[in-house]
Amino acid sequence: MPNRRFADGEVVMGRWPGSVLYYEVQVTSYDDVSHLYTVKYKDGTELALKESDIRTLSSFKHRKSHSSSSSPSRRSSSRSRSRSPGRPAKGRRRSSSQSREHKDDKKKTIQETNLALVVLLFFKPSENNTRRYNGEPESTERNDTSCMNLEQKLKPDLETECMHEHYSLRPRKAEKKKEEIHSEKKNFETTKAIEKESSKTKELEFGGRTGTFMLIFFLPATVFYLLLVCKQDDPSLLNFPPPIPALESLWEARVFGIVLLWFFLQALFYLLPVGKVAEGLPLPDGRKLKYRINGFYAFILTAAAIGTLLYFEFELHYLYDHFMQFAVSAAAFSVGLSFYLYIRSLKAPEEELAPSGNSGYFVYDFFTGHELNPRIGSFDLKYFCELRPGLIGWVIINLAMLLAEMKMHNQSVPSLSMILVNSFQLLYVVDALWNEEAILTTMDITHDGFGFMLAFGDLVWVPFVYSLQAFYLVGHPTAISWPFAAAVIILNCIGYYIFRSANSQKNNFRKNPADPKLADLKVIPTATGKGLLVTGWWGFVRHPNYLGDIIMALAWSLPCGFNHILPYFYVIYFICLLVHREARDEHHCKQKYGLAWERYCQRVPYRLFPYIY
Repeated sequence: MPNRRFADGEVVMGRWPGSVLYYEVQVTSYDDVSHLYTVKYKDGTELALKESDIRTLSSFKHRKSHSSSSSPSRRSSSRSRSRSPGRPAKGRRRSSSQSREHKDDKKKTIQETNLALVVLLFFKPSENNTRRYNGEPESTERNDTSCMNLEQKLKPDLETECMHEHYSLRPRKAEKKKEEIHSEKKNFETTKAIEKESSKTKELEFGGRTGTFMLIFFLPATVFYLLLVCKQDDPSLLNFPPPIPALESLWEARVFGIVLLWFFLQALFYLLPVGKVAEGLPLPDGRKLKYRINGFYAFILTAAAIGTLLYFEFELHYLYDHFMQFAVSAAAFSVGLSFYLYIRSLKAPEEELAPSGNSGYFVYDFFTGHELNPRIGSFDLKYFCELRPGLIGWVIINLAMLLAEMKMHNQSVPSLSMILVNSFQLLYVVDALWNEEAILTTMDITHDGFGFMLAFGDLVWVPFVYSLQAFYLVGHPTAISWPFAAAVIILNCIGYYIFRSANSQKNNFRKNPADPKLADLKVIPTATGKGLLVTGWWGFVRHPNYLGDIIMALAWSLPCGFNHILPYFYVIYFICLLVHREARDEHHCKQKYGLAWERYCQRVPYRLFPYIY
């Protein structure tokens, strides 16, 4: 463990971030991992500072005493001793010395002026000079006389000009003002450089540059591997590698056209002037972006469009027959979108960049997202992709799998397992679209940039991995009993209740902490002015919404039976994802709330699972 220089409770001088000013602070804690001190300012603000930004009080006191070596009484006594009744006043001595200096400067100026005058007369192309150049004799007497007359004529004017220049304050004021403007400009540029450097992403996630580079290839490979294994007769994860189809069979222009049509159809629904307009959380520059809340209306319009296609006997199970081609087309589109997002982010102002994707490294910023809220006019690309194409597409894919199961097995009605999977996941999607405004307070919107991670996750991972249970049941039908189905339904309802009530409690508290409906909730105040809930679901575990997610994910997988672990991949992935998100939230909240978060952790010791973790 590295030695720390300052102890808890010690009063020191801390530098305010982005400036050169030091203020008196008190050390409250020290993080051995990040080597940062948590300090508290007199106004209650808590920040994390490096050791280089902290100095002892004695060093500042020593400078102050050294700069003023004599006390006011000693200075006044020395002034009184240096002045006697017989001597002139100090102000007179100063004015007389200035007068002597002025006379010396005046003489020097006159001498320099005379010298310049001689040079001027010597080199002036006068009549004598013309004669000399032409070989004619010059008149020395006339030249000397004209020099003396001109010198006597100009000497008073030059002396007067020197006097005015010496005593005039205007040039000095202008020069001083120019110096002040230059100094302010230099300070402004220095401050901007410090702010730009401080806005850089210091702590890299996902394994840094190497980890994000590998994830760019690993995530698509995982999706394709799962889909290839799921279509085998024996969908065991141990069957590696699965049979790889020919490359030309993975691409079809018609499929890619359908993917583009789907994306732009949802964009058209997003632009419709229906639904209310809500404001997001304040940005670093104080602005609040506006968002059109009409996701549920888009879902209704999509359902009407799909119903029309089915009425005209459109073969929706075409999705199942070309499922791998749809996944490849969606992945290609997400990669192209990611490059577009990164290229346009290079021209974005510094204040519009994402705090988590501004490292200066291409691969890392490309993966995490360089720009926080990329927009084309009022069209917010990140917000649109978060819920519309992928989430609604997930429901359409599930429906296509249900129809494909009925056709392949000659069933008049779908299996009970398929009905449960479709119903559970439909409830989850409809809930997300109905409570669309709640997404404006999530880290995906407020903190993460829009890059490959979210583009691929929203457009590929969500629709093609989240529908893995329905895809599995088409080729591997599983019969379940009604008592087992009833138990699974109860489990899903419990998970959904925890998920929805916890999120509603948090969102209502963020909107209006003074709401009378929340009067029975207890909070821990923080230096940011916000409070941390310590009762209700948020006093049960620190992330109750994640707990509800995991319970629902388990309920979605149980109808697939226990013959293979493949349908439970989503549960395993979801647990890993939520543990990672929980760690991010813990780190973010510790930096944001400081000591208040430590008190909250002592009050609520369990993170996800009560009495376990």
